[in-house]
Amino acid sequence: MSKVIVIAEAGVNHCGSLDRAIEMVRAAAESGADYVKFQTFKAEKLVSKSAPKAEYQTENDPSSGNTQLEMLKSLELRPEDFKRLAEECRKLRIGFLSTPFDSDSIRELAELAMDFWKIPSGEITNLPYLRAIAAYRRPVVMSTGMCTLDEVEQAIVALCDAGLQREMITLLHCNTQYPTPPSDVNLRAMEVLASLGCHSVGYSDHTLGIAIPLAAVALGATVIEKHFTLDRTLPGPDHKASLTPSELTEMVNAIRTVELALGLPEKRRTDSESGNVSVARRSIVAAGRIRKGETLTAENLTVKRPGDGISPMEWDRVVGSKATRDYLPDEKIEL
Repeated sequence: MSKVIVIAEAGVNHCGSLDRAIEMVRAAAESGADYVKFQTFKAEKLVSKSAPKAEYQTENDPSSGNTQLEMLKSLELRPEDFKRLAEECRKLRIGFLSTPFDSDSIRELAELAMDFWKIPSGEITNLPYLRAIAAYRRPVVMSTGMCTLDEVEQAIVALCDAGLQREMITLLHCNTQYPTPPSDVNLRAMEVLASLGCHSVGYSDHTLGIAIPLAAVALGATVIEKHFTLDRTLPGPDHKASLTPSELTEMVNAIRTVELALGLPEKRRTDSESGNVSVARRSIVAAGRIRKGETLTAENLTVKRPGDGISPMEWDRVVGSKATRDYLPDEKIEL
């Protein structure tokens, strides 16, 4: 089984501070995550002046104004900041990622040689955006929150028509509510996404805690994306639904444990349990004294531990045969 890719989603939880963003890179690296991901955008190119905030954004961050533009302006980083973050990632040996939200951001991030593009749920119906991403002929990981299956397929076709192959696309099941109620997670949607013939399927999580991402790994997710923050009390739209650094570390460690536990599609006796065979299983033994030549019957035989003699599965072969010697109670029968 290939290693599950864990993306620690810093997003905009740096609150517009490069210093805090660098702290987040370090925290993600210490957690054992494979990548730390940010968001690159020019607020004026992303939203109109009148675009309202989502309900969860207003609830989680009432101080950032009434519009998305006001909120996002306070969360922007400069192009040179992302270069600095990419350098820090290289130094700490964690992959750098950032999701672009406009054409300028796509061009700027293309220069940073990311391993793959991360397309957010909100851009999956943005045809010019999809074409701009596909033009670079790099692998894509695409979240599918708010989507119908038809919309996902249309986005895949758009990417492929613009130069990608399906094998270059990984689909992430996602629900975009922050936090997502477990009743709306619907992890089995990954099974349907897998039928679309892309490289693989993963899960971008916005629930509280780490239980749901672990379940997604058990169901076959090859990528897990999860928001984290340095402090859940900071102002901003995503902090309340994010993990702390210690929780992020716990999630990464738990995912690695689940990976080991998944194993291979076969049923066999493992090395660790081999020594328990004779301890836990039974052998056919004498229920009482048996004389040599006496017929072995269901009445003078029984089965007891340890299992280092004739298996009870051989019962029908033993019953009716003759005792080859005298037996005391509990002695293992020999043929």
